[in-house]
Amino acid sequence: MRKRRTEAGGGAPRRGRTPAHAALALCAAMVLGAASALPVQAAPASVADDGPPAPYAFAPGTRTITGATGTTDAVRLDPGHLYRSALPPGAKRYYRLDLDAAANAYVSATAVPRAGARVTSSDGLKVSVQDADGTTCSSDTAHFGPTQSPHPIAAWASRETGPGTYGCKGAGPYYVVVERRDLTAALPVGWDLELDYVSEPAPRRAGAVTPPGTWNSAPPEPLLGEAARRAGGAGFATASPVGQGVWQDAIKPGETLFYKVPVDWGQQLSAGVEMGSSGGGDGYVGTALAMSLYNPVRAYVEDADAGYSGAQTSAALDPLPPVDYANRGAVGSRAGGMRFAGWYYLAVHLGAPTAERFGSGPFGLTLRVRVSGKPVPGPVYAGWSVPRDVFLVTSVDRAEAAAGAGTQSDAGPGDGPDGSSPGTAPTRIRKVAAPDPRAMRMVAVGGIGTGSALVLWLGLWTVAARRRERRRAG
Repeated sequence: MRKRRTEAGGGAPRRGRTPAHAALALCAAMVLGAASALPVQAAPASVADDGPPAPYAFAPGTRTITGATGTTDAVRLDPGHLYRSALPPGAKRYYRLDLDAAANAYVSATAVPRAGARVTSSDGLKVSVQDADGTTCSSDTAHFGPTQSPHPIAAWASRETGPGTYGCKGAGPYYVVVERRDLTAALPVGWDLELDYVSEPAPRRAGAVTPPGTWNSAPPEPLLGEAARRAGGAGFATASPVGQGVWQDAIKPGETLFYKVPVDWGQQLSAGVEMGSSGGGDGYVGTALAMSLYNPVRAYVEDADAGYSGAQTSAALDPLPPVDYANRGAVGSRAGGMRFAGWYYLAVHLGAPTAERFGSGPFGLTLRVRVSGKPVPGPVYAGWSVPRDVFLVTSVDRAEAAAGAGTQSDAGPGDGPDGSSPGTAPTRIRKVAAPDPRAMRMVAVGGIGTGSALVLWLGLWTVAARRRERRRAG
């Protein structure tokens, strides 16, 4: 940060300093003062250094809560909020949901092993939603997988009220159960948790949900072209926006990079990842590179992985169906997960054992993303989702993905309480590094005010100078 130069002591004023100069100095001071009010954005961490991988980035302002050991003392979760908690070795923790009889509730838990943790491929995390009678509404288990490397993993569960569901439809208390499934529980290393709770309203016209019968399941051709640089984030909340294109980054062993892609109703997502060749080392790591896809409620959809021998390697997701509300009626996570429009997350992990044979890196990474198909109208909801913009893709979202910078979103007219429709968002500010519009307004007002003062000052100075000339002439 530059320091302003100051002049010490008194003495005679500097020669040649006219009122115009004073006005210009005043202008510069006011503009600098307004500019100093702008928030300072932290520079993205470089992956080219020799330090350890960046830790998981929890969402700023996340409330920290303690999970209960039973349902009686379970802390209530509110939709639209993120929570941070912890999961000791071999533990099970409970959290409460207070639900009505209409909305669908989705809760995901992201487990982040702390420093020093060791995991096996079968270690993992189980998340369930249960009603007050102990009936399990749904459950999901995530494993660390064949990389045998500690990294963030996410599992989810839901309470759904649609016509194709059975039980768990009534209003009342429900419980989120988060269990640690690990064979290495003897190691006293805890896991941190990030909990995300999203509420989805029912559609205005309820009916049977039948998944689409046919869709283009042919593997797409790899997307070609020059790659653009895009640094991945260290968590869901800081995922780097990417759109259709070829993106380059770098990754270290043990690191997980997060990216997010806007996918609208009717659109089809495909993605592949490539790891560049190393400059040395030998041997083979059976599963070194892994990429997982999560939907807008952080629910697991699909993954792909590849081994590494020092030569370039790649992995690609299997073909996915276009985003459709009716996909929730499909069997399996790959089709059933493509039920929402919104931001889809790609988490790319390079296993820590890679460093033992090929060094600490970083290694070149290329991401190829394709979003095909034209957007189509989505469901007409009977109310608002919470968060309100979670199942939306706007033109600003697409611009953000193309440019990698956040801006204010647009809003469309509709029949909602503020002129927008359920299923569309009012004006909002995305949680990414973007200039604060209030600070920009300060600069604009300061510039306008300074310009007006300068014009007034110069006018008065000109009048005074002309009077002096007339007095000399007289």
